[in-house]
Formats: sequence, C-alpha cells, structure tokens
Amino acid sequence: MHQLSGLDATFLYAEMNNSPMHIAPLLIYDPATTGRDVVRFKDILQTFAERLDRSPVFRRKLAMVPLNLDQPYWVDDDRFDLEFHVRHIALPKPGDWRQLSILAARLHARPLDRARPLWEAYIIEGLDNVAGLPPGCYAMLLKVHHAAIDGASGVELISALHDFTATPPPPRPAAPPLLDSPPSQAEMLWRAYKANMKAPFRLARMVGQGIPAWRRVHEGVKAKKFRTLGDKERTRFNAAVSPHRVFGAADFDLAVIRKAREAVPGATVNDAILSIVGGALRQYLMDKKELPAKSLVAGAPVNVRSRDEAKTGGNQVSMMTVPLGSDVADPLERLRSVHRDAVGSKAYHEAVGARFMTDMTHSLPAELAALGVRAALSSGLMAGMKPIFNTIVTNVPGPQVPLYMRGAHVVRSYGLGPCIDNMGLFHAVTSYDGQIAVSFQACRAMMPDPGFYEECLQRAYQELQAAAEAPRRGGRKKPALGKAVPKGRKVPAAAASRRPRKPRA
Repeated sequence: MHQLSGLDATFLYAEMNNSPMHIAPLLIYDPATTGRDVVRFKDILQTFAERLDRSPVFRRKLAMVPLNLDQPYWVDDDRFDLEFHVRHIALPKPGDWRQLSILAARLHARPLDRARPLWEAYIIEGLDNVAGLPPGCYAMLLKVHHAAIDGASGVELISALHDFTATPPPPRPAAPPLLDSPPSQAEMLWRAYKANMKAPFRLARMVGQGIPAWRRVHEGVKAKKFRTLGDKERTRFNAAVSPHRVFGAADFDLAVIRKAREAVPGATVNDAILSIVGGALRQYLMDKKELPAKSLVAGAPVNVRSRDEAKTGGNQVSMMTVPLGSDVADPLERLRSVHRDAVGSKAYHEAVGARFMTDMTHSLPAELAALGVRAALSSGLMAGMKPIFNTIVTNVPGPQVPLYMRGAHVVRSYGLGPCIDNMGLFHAVTSYDGQIAVSFQACRAMMPDPGFYEECLQRAYQELQAAAEAPRRGGRKKPALGKAVPKGRKVPAAAASRRPRKPRA
C-alpha cells in the first residue's frame, strides 16, 4: 500500500471527460533482428508476464479515500488480468504513417479504467507502408496515467520491458503477485484525520519557505539575473479543448542538432529543440494569420529527483517557463534568444527552489486541492484564465543504445501527453540511439492539419541547420536540405531529416 503524493493526485483531480491525464510512449519495432522476421503476440504477453515485478505500476490500482479527505492510495489488484491490459490490433490499409498517427491519437483520447491498474498497451501490426521502414514492422502504444509516472519514471518503465541485445534472456515463470492488504474505509479515514491535523503545520512550513523564495526572486530581478515574463499571449491553443486529439512527429538527427547548437556559445541541445518548436509555431500561426507580436512561452517540466529517488515512480517534477523566440525570424537569432531566456529561467527556477512545486502540492489538504482543480476545469474558469504558458515542451532523454523486445529492434521512439483547457498543444521530445524526435498531441479542433505542423517542424529544423552551417562556409546560402532520408536507416550528420514530408491529416 502506497499513498499518492499531492502532485500525483493532482493529475487525477485534473482529469475531465475532455482531458484524459495519461502519457504514452509510442515505439516502433523491426522484427527482422529476431531471425524469424516475426514476433508473436503471445510472446509479447509472456514478456509482460515475466516482468510485472519490475515495476509496481503494472499491478496497482487506486483506492480512494471517502469524501477525498486525503490523497488516494495505490493497492495491489487481486483480480489483475494481463490480457485486459495488453491488446492486439492492426492498422487499416494502407498501413502508413498517417493511419498510425490517427489511430494513436484516437486510442490516446480514451480514458483509462480507474477500477483497474491505470495502464494499457496496444500492440499495433500492419505498418507496411511507413516511409523508410520495411514491411512487417509493428508498434506499441503504452498508455500510463500521469498519476503513476512522469517522463523520467516512464523511461525506467520502458527499460524494464526491454533488453540491450537481440538475444532475449531465457524464459522464466511469470512473476508472482505480491499482494498486500488493502486499507479499510475506517483505516483510510483515521489516516486522513491524522494527516489533516498536520496540514496547518505543513502550510506554515510552506509559507516559511515561500518568504525567502520571494526575496531571492526580487533580488534576482533587481540584479537582472532574470526577468519576469508578464502576461502571456493567447493563441488558438489557449482555450477549452474538445475530447478529440491529433498526433504527429518529426524525426531529427541528434548529431545535427548538437552541431547546430555550437553556432551559439553555451547553447544546449534543449535550447536548439525549443528554438525549432518556436520556429515551427511561428510558421504555423503565420499561415493562419494569428502570430502574436510577443514570443510564445513554453512550460518545460524539470526532473527534480535526487539520486536516491532515481528508481521511484510517481511524479518528481518542477516547471520552468521559457520563451520560444516565435517573434524572431532568423533561426540563429532565435536560438540566441532562447538560450539567453533559458539561462534566466534556470536562475529563476533555482531562486524559487527546484522542489517548491512538489512541496506546495503536498502541503495542500486533499479535499481543497480536489475541489479547487475540479471547479476550475468543470466551470470553464481554467479556459478563460490568462495562459501560464502557450504549450508544453517536455524533454525525456532516453537510452543512447539500441533496445529490443523479444529480439525485435526498437527503431523509433515517440511520446504522447495530455491536453487540458487553456493548454491544447503538448510536445514530447524523445531521444534514443542517436535520434531525436519532436512529437506533438493537440486538440483536433485547434489543429485540424497536423501534417502541416509536421512540415513546419521539419522546415524549422532545416533552417536552423542551414543557418548554423552558413558561417563556416562564409555565407548564408541555404544548402540542399529537402532530400528525405527513409525512416529506419542511419542518417549521416549532414542529412536534414529522418522522414520525408508526410501528407496532411
């Protein structure tokens, strides 16, 4: 039995009919490395069965405290049914990227069953016409509620299901359940009583931490270490969301990104990715004649796990706000602007305190947190508020070595995340084995043309590469970057992208 933290529980309270709160890696596999060119569904089921003990997420379900008087608990599901959670489906013809994107978006838009462990895996076969991939590939979409994992713990979950070689380990018996005794209603109420008795002291401690944090922020602004961003511009993505989603992604070469960021001293790979997102949003909104004069701002989750917490589940994150440079036309100047603002955002984040957000959510009484979040969302208040940021851009570094499941090689890695009122566009940046991908999930009413936004991301990437290479060639002449590199092949450092332009959805 394990109690959710205040931050974990917030993702439960924020879940509405139009905004499921789960995240999902989308992995694509090439079974050619198995030696048989095929992986049977029952073998994948066996892999899950053997490795259920590697993460408590797989068997735990929710136990809610009466009247939301305290945060919920994770308890073992004594009626766990693996075949309910792992499902086998196929793409409709022609089995191309567009069909996979549509299916992934529709599956992701469905809420998870709260009476069961909060995850589902979809094994999707029929990827026979995805550009650059051989026929016979298949995908896995693994939906897990955000209350159970964040991006960093999601990487640990994926690692638990995979191997580092194409030779699978010898089969072993399915992991036995480790069932604990679920708490009774009386026990949960007694625990809630004790927790609420301590709530005033937790709030007082937070106020005590908040005063010096405010002082550090004030001194930082005065010393011009960072600036406050003021009101954020409202875009089409900052309104009430529908229940329907779109998904898309753009693949880049990590070596190219690393080379491009060297054009701006001190810039990081993350700065380069943020500038690419800023450039893509600039192009997309210019096409709609909706580009704001001020820069759009991204919320960037930050992993605040200590070394001792590295293997723990749940959420250990804080949030930075970083301008995306969408008001800057030149790609290098945009990267400089993003880097400068990212340095300031990090200084602001350190002044506030990296764990301030997680500590604050833990200090609020559960019933007040639940009531406040649900009231803001169900009443439409959240949709009408001034945006805190325009989009989320979460960067989840993955392993830089190949992964395999039952001998099948993981050739692509993408991510999907939640959209809520006032934040209808979510970006997930995933790096894996020399590749880096920017995936996006959006409200379908806000982005009816995800294929066009994929083109905007590719164009912003190409423009940054061209601008970064120009000084070394003595000019700003744009190189030939339009040649597509098929998905599934290794990309040389000079290549522009990993996937040709895909048709609009």
